[in-house]
Amino acid sequence: MLGNYPILTIMVFLPLAGCLLLLPAWRHPAAARPIALGVALLELALTGWLYSSWRGLAVAQTGLPGFFLLEDLPWIEAFGIRYTLGLDGISLLMVMLTAFSFCVALAVSWRAVGKRVGLFLALLLAMESGIMGVFLALDLALFYLFWEVMLIPMFFLIGVWGHGRRIYSTIKFFLFTMAGSLLMLLAIIALHLIYAQQTGIATFALHELLKTRLPAGTQLWLFAAFFLAFAIKFPLFPLHTWLPDAHTDAPTAGSVILAGLLLKTGSYGLIRFGYPLFPEAAQQLTPLFYTLALIGIGYASLVAFAQEDMKRLIAYSSIGHMGYVAIGIAAWQPVALTGSIIQMANHGVTTGALFAMVGMLDERAHTREIASFGGLWGKVPLWSFFFLFFSLASVGLPGLNNFVGEFLVLAGTMKKAPLVAGLAFLGIVLTLIYMVRLVQEVCFQEDRQPLSLVDLDLRELSLLAAVALLVVWMGVHPGPLLDLIHAPVQLLSGGVP
Repeated sequence: MLGNYPILTIMVFLPLAGCLLLLPAWRHPAAARPIALGVALLELALTGWLYSSWRGLAVAQTGLPGFFLLEDLPWIEAFGIRYTLGLDGISLLMVMLTAFSFCVALAVSWRAVGKRVGLFLALLLAMESGIMGVFLALDLALFYLFWEVMLIPMFFLIGVWGHGRRIYSTIKFFLFTMAGSLLMLLAIIALHLIYAQQTGIATFALHELLKTRLPAGTQLWLFAAFFLAFAIKFPLFPLHTWLPDAHTDAPTAGSVILAGLLLKTGSYGLIRFGYPLFPEAAQQLTPLFYTLALIGIGYASLVAFAQEDMKRLIAYSSIGHMGYVAIGIAAWQPVALTGSIIQMANHGVTTGALFAMVGMLDERAHTREIASFGGLWGKVPLWSFFFLFFSLASVGLPGLNNFVGEFLVLAGTMKKAPLVAGLAFLGIVLTLIYMVRLVQEVCFQEDRQPLSLVDLDLRELSLLAAVALLVVWMGVHPGPLLDLIHAPVQLLSGGVP
C-alpha cells in the first residue's frame, strides 16, 4: 500500500473502470475514443509517477526482498488463495511498457476501426487490466486468473475486427494458448497440494511455494508444464505457428499488443515463476532452451526473408527477437538476464511501432504486399523516415534501444555458453539482411504501382515522434532502466543486490 491508497489495485482495475465510462458513449464513437484514450493516458501517468518515485519507494519494508510495494489481502481462504499484488523493478518496467503500448494501440486505431467502436475500445481496456494483473500478481491462483482474462479480449479482437482468415487465426490462437494454460493450471494445483502435504498449510503464495521441497523427477514434470505454457506465449520454435497468423489477421491495435505485451507475459512468467520455483529442472533443460531459441532465431530470419506481406515479415521478426530474450533467460546470469528484461521492453516499443506504421500504410493503400510499393521515400517522406528509423532500431543499430538489450544478452551468455553467443550473433546478421531488403523494396525501389498516398497527419506524426524519442533515450541513456531492475535481477540470479 502507498499510504492508505491501494495504488496497485488502482493500476489493475482503472482500465476496467474505463469500460463502465464507455457505456454512455457506446454508440457514439466521437465520444468513446477520447474517453478510452483519457483512461489509457491516466494509467500511463500513474506508471510514470511510480517510476519517478521508485527510489524513494525502494526503501520501504514490504516483507518481500526486492519489492517496494505490496498489497496482500485474504480472498478465498478455504483454499489458501490470497489477493497479493507486488511491485519490484521488473514489474514496474513491464507495467510502464503496458501502459505505453495501449496508448499507442488506441492512437493507431483512431480511424482504423469503424464498426462497434465502443465494444472494441472496451475490450482493449479490459485486456489492459488483465495484462497489468499478470505483471503484478504474486499469488499463483490470482496470476492464473489474470493470465486467462487477458486472452479473452484478444480472442474477440481478432475474430470480430480482424482481416483475412480471422476465424482460423482466432481458433488457432485459442487452442494453442489454452493447451499450455491448462497444463500450467494442473502444475499449479500439484505444487499447492505438495506444499500443503509438507507443511499443513494451504497456499498459492509465490514466496511460500518457493520453499517447497520437490524430488528431481517431480520438479522436472512441473517445470515442463510451466515451460510449455510460457514457451507458447514467447513463442519458441516449434510452438510459434499461431503467431504469424494471429499477427497477419489481427487489427493493427491487436498486433501492437500481441508484439508489445502478450509475448512478454511468457518471458516474464519464466523469470518470475518458472525458474525460481524449479531451479534444478530449469538448469537441466538449459541445453534444450538454448537449442530451441537458436533454431527459432535462424528459422524465423530465413522465413521472414521470403515473406511478401509486410505484417507477416515483422511477425516472424518478433519470433527471432524473442529468441534473444530466451537465450538470456536460459543463461540465468546477471548480465544476460538484465539484457533479456531490457530487450523485452525494447522489442515491445520498436516492433509495436513497426506494426503501427504498417497499419498506417494499409489504411492508405489497402494492401500490405511488399510488391505493391516502391519509391515511398519520394511519395511519403515522413512515413519513410520513421520506417527506416524503427527498422534500424530493430536490427540493433548502436545508439538505439535494441542494441543495448542484445549486447547485454550476448555479453552475459558469452561467459556461460560462448558457442551459443556466437551462433546468436549470426542471427543479428540475418535480421539485418531481411530488414534491409524490406526497407529497400518499400522505400527506395523503383515505383511499381501508381499509388496515390498521403503522408503522416499530425496525430500520426506526434505519435511516431514520441516513440522515436523513447527509442533514442533507451538506446543512449539506458542507465535509469538498468538501475531499476538491478536489485531484482541480482536476487533472482543468486547475487547480492
